[in-house]
Amino acid sequence: MSTTNQWNAKLYDDKMNFVSAYGKGVVEWLSPLPGERILDLGCGTGDLSAQLAQAGANVTGIDFSASMIAAARQKYPQVAFFVADAHAYQSAETYDAVFSNAALHWMKKPREVIRTVWHALAPGGRFVAEFGGKGNCEHVVQALRIALSRRNLSADERSPWYFPAVGEYTTLLEEQGFRVTLASHFDRPTTLPDGDRGLRHWLDSFCSPFFTGLSAQEIEAVCEEVTELVRPTLFQDGNWVVDYKRIRIIAYKEATNASPNAGERP
Repeated sequence: MSTTNQWNAKLYDDKMNFVSAYGKGVVEWLSPLPGERILDLGCGTGDLSAQLAQAGANVTGIDFSASMIAAARQKYPQVAFFVADAHAYQSAETYDAVFSNAALHWMKKPREVIRTVWHALAPGGRFVAEFGGKGNCEHVVQALRIALSRRNLSADERSPWYFPAVGEYTTLLEEQGFRVTLASHFDRPTTLPDGDRGLRHWLDSFCSPFFTGLSAQEIEAVCEEVTELVRPTLFQDGNWVVDYKRIRIIAYKEATNASPNAGERP
């Protein structure tokens, strides 16, 4: 069974643009400098890549979704965007920084992604990222478990997400050879746009793997059940507020250190 999300770039830009808005805080952690080479890992439709470019950086954006990259190229033709899988991405050049916002939790083999980041960085380079951490969207996840279990389906088997504890992820970084200088796991309740329709837009944008093999009628029923299950907790003053929990990290590939796992790529 595939756990690849079916991305709708227009819906993402129209209704999920809070993702890029919150990502501006991660850009502040990155503090890009003019002339720096920066890889945006999981760039989506390119809004934050373009912001980095406006700061004077030389930016390359990669994303697994061809539709997202097509939208990014149309919106920001001045930035280099490529379809690529971060689990196995290789580049002929190295980067001063690797940046990622709201993407790493879609990558379920974190060791492979961290190895990709390590090889992409020049000695002394930094890795700055934000992504979903342990407990992210837990109320919605639990509602999906209930709704799908009523149909003898497992939400956990279908989940496309990896939401680690902060200690788990920093340990993986350190095992690769990174020096983690900052790591934070924090609550960030997130208000969805479009009033009562907000949660359905969110489910349509991010939850297609849970609905694999279901008819349109069945998907509609599951979404209605999920909505009613979480309404008492997440619907507040006419808006949906999802229980986001995020991890932010800064880690360095120190110039004098070799990774214990940095041998040749297979």
